[in-house]
Amino acid sequence: MQPRGLRLWLWLWGCVGLRLAAPQDAEGVPEPGCCEGELLFLVDSSGSVSSYEFLRLRSFLGELMGPFQLGGKGPGVGGVRVGLVQVGTEPRLEFGLDEHADQASLQRAIAALEQLGGDTNTASALELVWERVLAPGWGPGKARQGLPRVLVWLTDGVLSDPVLKPMARLREDGVAVLAVSTGHGNYQYLSSVVTPPSHRHLYFIDIDHMSIITAELRQAIIDLLRVARLWVTDVGQHSAVLQWRPVLEGEGGFYQVLVEQQGGLSGSQRTLTLDADASSVQLTDLQPDTIYSATLIPESNQRYHPPLNTTFTTLSEELSPVWVQVSESSPHSVQLSWGPVQPGSVQRYQVQYSTLPRGEVRTVELDPLQNHTVLTDLQPDAQYLVTVSAMHNSGQERALSVKACTQEVLPALSDLQLTPVGVDAVRVSWRGGEGGVRGYWLSWETEYLPGPPSSRLLPPNSLSTLLSDLPPHTRVCVSPVYKSARGQGLCCTANLDTDSVPWGFRTHTNP
Repeated sequence: MQPRGLRLWLWLWGCVGLRLAAPQDAEGVPEPGCCEGELLFLVDSSGSVSSYEFLRLRSFLGELMGPFQLGGKGPGVGGVRVGLVQVGTEPRLEFGLDEHADQASLQRAIAALEQLGGDTNTASALELVWERVLAPGWGPGKARQGLPRVLVWLTDGVLSDPVLKPMARLREDGVAVLAVSTGHGNYQYLSSVVTPPSHRHLYFIDIDHMSIITAELRQAIIDLLRVARLWVTDVGQHSAVLQWRPVLEGEGGFYQVLVEQQGGLSGSQRTLTLDADASSVQLTDLQPDTIYSATLIPESNQRYHPPLNTTFTTLSEELSPVWVQVSESSPHSVQLSWGPVQPGSVQRYQVQYSTLPRGEVRTVELDPLQNHTVLTDLQPDAQYLVTVSAMHNSGQERALSVKACTQEVLPALSDLQLTPVGVDAVRVSWRGGEGGVRGYWLSWETEYLPGPPSSRLLPPNSLSTLLSDLPPHTRVCVSPVYKSARGQGLCCTANLDTDSVPWGFRTHTNP
């Protein structure tokens, strides 16, 4: 039987931790007329995404959007409008929010997407998103005023430029941000990008299993675009943001907001008064894991508006570990850390690890003040499933798992000999590396001539080669090539203007 601590509360792919969402059978089917708003996809189309992965992303988009009822063209229409921006060296707006009014047109546009390639220039893509689509204002393809705006970022997790500030600007302007990472994304970084709560708006998934999250992600989008005059966003443990569609524009008056803890003590109701042009308010000093009711009362100078009501539940206090990270690795060890440290609520930590797919499980017990350890005596070039479990004083157990990869052993070249052949050639011979050699990297250069060295890759069964047309004092280097990197090599200088005797070196270098 598998040890309890190795049950995956979060299943994680790759050599960093990834969250795999559970299937949702009952969710993710929008009812007709359920949703209204602007939905924009930001799709990584750079060279870090393989052609196969891009095809899978394209198929996923088509499946995700299939059930939605789309809005027509123009700023005054209802329904959901969809746009898409691709990320590459030069980001591109593939289609704006007013271009596709029906599913057939949208699906054709998605199927016709072509990968851009190049660099992952996400920051520039976000500038394009803001200026041409989501920034306030009127114009072709621009977001409609007073409607929810949702940005869904599809990324392989390779981040080459800073995106925290442009993403924060979008969120501050009321745009809900969701993210799907199909690669080695940084959980802490991406969780700071999305709109809270991250467990609803941040997804880590293997590219071949994206259909698992389709219903759950679609439901998250539905919840953000659901037709309602009063809704709650950015729900945390102690705060939430209440938003509404403006109904007092041009009428004057004010809003009253009543917030009350359900089942709370008498007199716990709070009342806020806001100007007629307000459309949101941040609620603070809330209690975690608590149900609240909120009522918005529009007080108009011209006519009656009925009160609007909603309820929401604040997040529970997060139990450690919230994140687990592999920071360093060698052929026989990995360094592991986790957080946050909660010595007041944690009795002990337990780290269990085993080789994949089925290895012997080893266990390390740690005190509640420790949030890092080094796992030693590991196999080289292997994948380990590592689970960090926290046993809390309340009796609850929290566990997170990651995959950790040890490095490959890279044996060095043990011998190199140069034997002159005539006046301008040498026979280069070496003693082969140990098992796992994929080839040998041969390079040579003349000490007094400028320019880069010449080089070639030789097959793994080659233990000698002939270099000809060499000037005097040519430096020759040979390195073994392994799956992940080059091993230490040897170098020797061929003094072709001396007597024809072999030279050799047995000291290591890094040519």
